[in-house]
Amino acid sequence: MNKKSQNPAIALNEYPYHKTISKEQRKRGYYSYEYLNNVFIKGEISNFKHHYTGHMYFTLKDDKSLIKCIMFKSYTANLNFVPKDGLKVMILGTVSVFERDGVYQIYCKAMQEDGLGSLHVAYEELKKKLEHEGLFDVAHKKPIPKMPKCIGVLTSNTGSVIRDIINVSTRRNPNVYIKLLPVPVQGEGAAVKIAKAIKIMNEQKLADVIILARGGGSLEDLWPFNEEIVARAIYDSELPVISAVGHETDFSISDFVADLRAPTPSAAAELAVPNISDILLKLQNYNLRYKNALKKKIEIMKLRYEKCMMNKVFKDPLQNIHEKYISLDMINKSLQNSINNKVQISKTKMVELITKLDSLSPLKTLTRGYSILEKDNKIVKSVKSLNINDEISIRLIDGNAKAKVIDIKEWYTYE
Repeated sequence: MNKKSQNPAIALNEYPYHKTISKEQRKRGYYSYEYLNNVFIKGEISNFKHHYTGHMYFTLKDDKSLIKCIMFKSYTANLNFVPKDGLKVMILGTVSVFERDGVYQIYCKAMQEDGLGSLHVAYEELKKKLEHEGLFDVAHKKPIPKMPKCIGVLTSNTGSVIRDIINVSTRRNPNVYIKLLPVPVQGEGAAVKIAKAIKIMNEQKLADVIILARGGGSLEDLWPFNEEIVARAIYDSELPVISAVGHETDFSISDFVADLRAPTPSAAAELAVPNISDILLKLQNYNLRYKNALKKKIEIMKLRYEKCMMNKVFKDPLQNIHEKYISLDMINKSLQNSINNKVQISKTKMVELITKLDSLSPLKTLTRGYSILEKDNKIVKSVKSLNINDEISIRLIDGNAKAKVIDIKEWYTYE
């Protein structure tokens, strides 16, 4: 950058006014007149494009008129700022006619900043307001369906945008259904109609996802997509919205509010519609992986089977059964012996108990010649419980006898 370019005001003031259009420029079809050379013009940049060759193409406008401008690479190198849409500038240039189109345009030689345009200021203010309210928060973004059956498109029914979306969508998935709800994409009243169309899409559930699309243009052309009514309609939409407004370098308010931003309408179709070829390829890969996994599983099971067959249990299963039979017989015999021993011990104990019981039994006493006296079904233990003429029962070894007390003699015992 040379010394003049460090101060654009000096560059404008010191620029040699006597120069006119070169022969090379005349070959391109530019013509100028001496009295239109070296004019100063203030205005707002719109529809700015920086060509890969280094040339700059833009429109300079105010609230009443506009004119196209060109600044070639040899002059852009002297700029100490980057021109963009919405920027107010003062330019020095020559008014010329482009012969092919028959339109007037300005061939710019120098440029300096002169502030921001009104639309740009309004854009920044609304952006800041909506961002503060949380309309741009990632937490509010809805996921785009992976396999949508129907794509709702809000754009003009004329022009290349809808054709591009249809071509890309049908190429990626011929089975997807596209519903177009035509809306004006520029001009007065366009924002209201766009917001209404978004509401209709939601109320009638016309699609699985909405593409809001428009081709490139100036800041004025894209302004409906910077309106607050459109931003709030996108935010309130229950259906996910993909914003594809302008070119890749264009950013609108709808891009920030939408659930997903696409650089172009064609890119929006690619984001919304999955490629059926990719899906089929994935299915083929899954099928191949499943087959390989199944084959590997079969090989592992085969190795396990062969290993099992090497075991003696499977080599001679009857031998193992015979061994189990022998073991079972031994257990049975041991159990039988244990039971017999237990029974014998119990028998011995029982005989001992019977013997003790028999020795204590009153019947045993009767066998030795003794008898048992009973009065009123109670055993008589003492003569004191008897009276003369009492009837008593005498139990003997082989029967009972009835008797009557005729005399009582009491014996004295010494304790």
